Amino acid sequence: MELKTAEQIETMAEGGKRLAAVLEQLRRDVQPGVTTLSLDRVARDLIVKGGDVPNFLGYRPAGARKAYPYTLCASVNNVVVHGQPSKYVLKEGDVIKLDLGLRHHGLNLDSAITVGVGSISKLAKKLLTVTEQALYAGIEQAELGRTLGDVGWAIERTVVKNKFSVVEGLTGHGIGRALHEEPTVFNFGERKTGLRLMEGLVIAIEPMVAIGKGDIMQLPDEGYGTVDGSLAAQFEHTVAITANGPRILTKMV
Repeated sequence: MELKTAEQIETMAEGGKRLAAVLEQLRRDVQPGVTTLSLDRVARDLIVKGGDVPNFLGYRPAGARKAYPYTLCASVNNVVVHGQPSKYVLKEGDVIKLDLGLRHHGLNLDSAITVGVGSISKLAKKLLTVTEQALYAGIEQAELGRTLGDVGWAIERTVVKNKFSVVEGLTGHGIGRALHEEPTVFNFGERKTGLRLMEGLVIAIEPMVAIGKGDIMQLPDEGYGTVDGSLAAQFEHTVAITANGPRILTKMV
């Protein structure tokens, strides 16, 4: 686990603004009739045009059979994360998770949004709202002196009170020179337990939530889907722990 300097955090904030802008463009591009592969091309082109490096492309996490061949993770409906872009054509009512990262001046950023395709069901809208609320509940706890258990507790509490399920087998992570660093950031926990948050720690907080049960299975493309086939959502920000409170690095302003 490496604590970041103030200068490194500023560099990451600049990269985070760029990443947020790319995700916002992808959000606008999500429409019925669009393929997930076309979204991947847009993501890659925008990141490279900005002078940065797509950090998912060619990345091989521990346990993976091969390196990831795309810039974007595009996970549709019951696929929670790591869905590979393809010729799949988005249709009205789908829910797609757009998980994206870039490397800016040697430092990594990671962020995700979930977008409804056209008109989606009332339950799907609630899922997206609750998952994003859970993200910000976790971020609010990311203050000096609090713990990772506090962050996970806030996320879990938001999810459970809305009668959804945390996908417990997937987590957030530390981030910086490497895309995935220590510590592991769970989306559940007990207050005042776990690692105490320190100034300079930068973490990716990313609640993943399912309408049904939170059990997952690995898919043939190495993505992860819900066992019961229920819809899932994901929202993520890269967050720095500072003396002035949590600082979201992956936003445009």
